[in-house]
Amino acid sequence: MPLNDMPWWRWRCTVRSALHMLSDPVFQQETWLTGRPGYGDVTDAVYRLVEDTWLDNWSAEKYVGTIFRDSQEASLVDAAVLQVLRIMHQVGADAPVTSYLEHPGWPEAVRAARDAHVRMATSDGDNPDVPPVPLNVLAMMTRGMTVRV
Repeated sequence: MPLNDMPWWRWRCTVRSALHMLSDPVFQQETWLTGRPGYGDVTDAVYRLVEDTWLDNWSAEKYVGTIFRDSQEASLVDAAVLQVLRIMHQVGADAPVTSYLEHPGWPEAVRAARDAHVRMATSDGDNPDVPPVPLNVLAMMTRGMTVRV
């Protein structure tokens, strides 16, 4: 991810990583559902999406020019955050992965996360269809930024 042209590129990396995992149903089945180590779980991805950015409290539009390249990215991220948080609040932050994946609103949340992920990856010149990177790789990419595992 050649993102260091953005002022807050480390946060961009973290948001992109979360959206990537939240947007990939195959990854969710093969990694989260099986408990494959190194990638965290659904709750971890949600926290990475909103933890440092406070996107659970205000719009991504606030970060246009620092984390997000334009208003379209911000709008897509806002839509994904709202969908995912709605489900997390309904099933509970500590719910098993199956509670998320079987929730009737999950396909729409995955679709919203996919739209945001594709837009951000494409804007950064990356292929949105490569598999998500493990969290230790994300930590190396962001050079010491705290990442929950």
